[in-house]
Amino acid sequence: MSPTQEQLTALGGVFLAAVLVDKIAKTGQTSEAGLTCMLGSLLIRDPKDTLEVYGGDDINLREGYRALIGALERDPSTLQREPLRYALAMLGLERQLAKRGDMLEVIGKRLPQIQSQVEHFGPAHENVIAACGALYQDTLSTLRQRIQVHGDMRNLQQPSNASKIRALLLAGIRSARLWRQLGGHRWQLVVSRRKLLKELYPLMRSS
Repeated sequence: MSPTQEQLTALGGVFLAAVLVDKIAKTGQTSEAGLTCMLGSLLIRDPKDTLEVYGGDDINLREGYRALIGALERDPSTLQREPLRYALAMLGLERQLAKRGDMLEVIGKRLPQIQSQVEHFGPAHENVIAACGALYQDTLSTLRQRIQVHGDMRNLQQPSNASKIRALLLAGIRSARLWRQLGGHRWQLVVSRRKLLKELYPLMRSS
């Protein structure tokens, strides 16, 4: 993988989280594999490469890649507007988080506790989702910038769906942090669209 493809893999994680949030908000349903992939990405330490963060296979990132391609191509027929809005909001929240050492410390202390729950219950168990959702609520949701999720109120008001959405936003912001650590910048999405698309199409075909 090229350095740009490593960045795109992490950005695919941001967009996958955004797509899954949108699905839960609108339909109350989500992909179990996508949810497991994103929750698992919170707990990987010292990966050998970026793909290992997402389980070592980018098949689960395909929906994220598709949404990212739609955003970069700017084709109204393929642009997923809400997921793009959520993805950009997560990139913005990650910048705020980076300045908050106290918040990073809380997240760093609580993730190992969630890891213990994963080992006991499995990655997509309701207890794990609730713990990830609570961590988001206690930290990132207290920042001034908030992510407003739009959808069917019947879905949004279900506690289990609210927990999944918060857990996915936490995982998406973790992916945004990884993207930034790999050298990603928001201006790339505007200035380097063609280059990004050229590197992204092979990832989409291989997944």
